[in-house]
Amino acid sequence: MPNNIKYCAQCGSVVEERIPSGESLLRAVCPSCHTIHYENPKIVAGSIPEWEDKILLCRRAIEPRLGLWTFPAGFMELGESTEEAATRETLEEAHAEITIHRLFGIFSLPHVSQVYVVYRAHLQNLNFKPGPESLDVQLISLADIPWKHLAFPVIHESLTRYVKDIQTSTSQTHSSVVPIQKPPSFYSS
Repeated sequence: MPNNIKYCAQCGSVVEERIPSGESLLRAVCPSCHTIHYENPKIVAGSIPEWEDKILLCRRAIEPRLGLWTFPAGFMELGESTEEAATRETLEEAHAEITIHRLFGIFSLPHVSQVYVVYRAHLQNLNFKPGPESLDVQLISLADIPWKHLAFPVIHESLTRYVKDIQTSTSQTHSSVVPIQKPPSFYSS
């Protein structure tokens, strides 16, 4: 993947792409102060909030994928844990207070340089409503998940695994690489 860094954050010089000594990948390197600039994946933290036999989903009020459904999730901020980020995103997107139950899964999206860290969580109460990034927020039974209207393949992958866990009464931590293309089941569910 090409480096997006053009100028050194330390001294402002134009950087060069090269492989630093002891490394194997091209990096943005400053020829003046020799600072190596690393670009790393973004971490997205989210939750699958549960209440009895339903989960809380949000209908997106922003692009990308405006109007489609997701569980509360978003990019981590500096200085917070993944649990804190998932809790904050749930509060921001759904005004919902949660208690993290357990890690549900880690889903890698190398094609967009993102890693999703998803938790199972319990809603503390039913005082939820749409936040600024949500058009609607609903408790939805597993039989009524809007499969054809989910915002992203990673949401489809996560919820598919979640439903299977519930149906088989298992509780495992998942890990997978989400494909670039939407799986066929994304359209036919």
